[in-house]
Amino acid sequence: MAPDTVSLRYFLVLAQELNFTRAAARIGIAQPALSARMRRLEAELGTALLVRNTRSVVLTTAGAALAESAPPALAALDRAWDTVRSAAAGELGTLRIGYSLSAGAETAPALVDRLIRGNSGLEVGAVPMATPEISPAVADGRIDAGITRGEQPGRGVRRYLLRRERIGVQLAQHHPLAEHPEIEIAAAAAYPLRLPDRAANPVIHDQLAALFRDTRPHPRFHTPTVAFDMSQRDLRDGLTLAPAGEAAVTAPPPGITWRPLHGAPSLTIHLVLPREQSPLHRRVRAVAKTLAHELHWLSD
Repeated sequence: MAPDTVSLRYFLVLAQELNFTRAAARIGIAQPALSARMRRLEAELGTALLVRNTRSVVLTTAGAALAESAPPALAALDRAWDTVRSAAAGELGTLRIGYSLSAGAETAPALVDRLIRGNSGLEVGAVPMATPEISPAVADGRIDAGITRGEQPGRGVRRYLLRRERIGVQLAQHHPLAEHPEIEIAAAAAYPLRLPDRAANPVIHDQLAALFRDTRPHPRFHTPTVAFDMSQRDLRDGLTLAPAGEAAVTAPPPGITWRPLHGAPSLTIHLVLPREQSPLHRRVRAVAKTLAHELHWLSD
């Protein structure tokens, strides 16, 4: 059986001091206890490590060999323990995150950046996914975590509120309503409203459509033929308005701005994790909670 690491560390101190009194004081134990440790270490190794006399200590050939070889071995063992502790704390491994494309402008990048900067042993990969597919992918282990706009249904997962953001509309900078710091819901409903395809995110589509349910006359909804139409020509030409969350302010396309809707409820963004969580999942949740607090994502 290999000797315990505490005895090895005590031996290395003694090998440096070559004096039991000084070595015991440096370690912080009584001299008889150190002497007993060294005798037990020699018995375990089956050889003498020290030549003792009343005034000094001399290393034997075996003792000198141990003094030379033990430090790198102990350092390697320390690294192994650190690796185990990092893994247990969720600071080590590979993390796969799927996110709604609409959360990719600000929320997902901020969380990924914080996870990478705070955990050098963590490899993070993030990919956009169709929102309805994220919760099932977390539940069956295809991805480790998800970021969804809206509280998406799904079994086998836990959802944590990550962010609230005001609802507003995207519109052309030259649109008459762009002159107002806030837009009334009824005023916005007087124009054709550009909603994403319901199949892309039924929860958010229905929430946005519900804002205008009681307005008269009923608004005209327009769904682009491409789910994420990068040209947004109808918006830039002032023909439509597009209900959208406040994240649309982050990187608006040229010629397009965003204004909040007065009295509208908040949109929500959620972190999705599996119901049974590993240290890595708990680490993601803790980092997300800290980030949301620091960036005031959950402020009323």
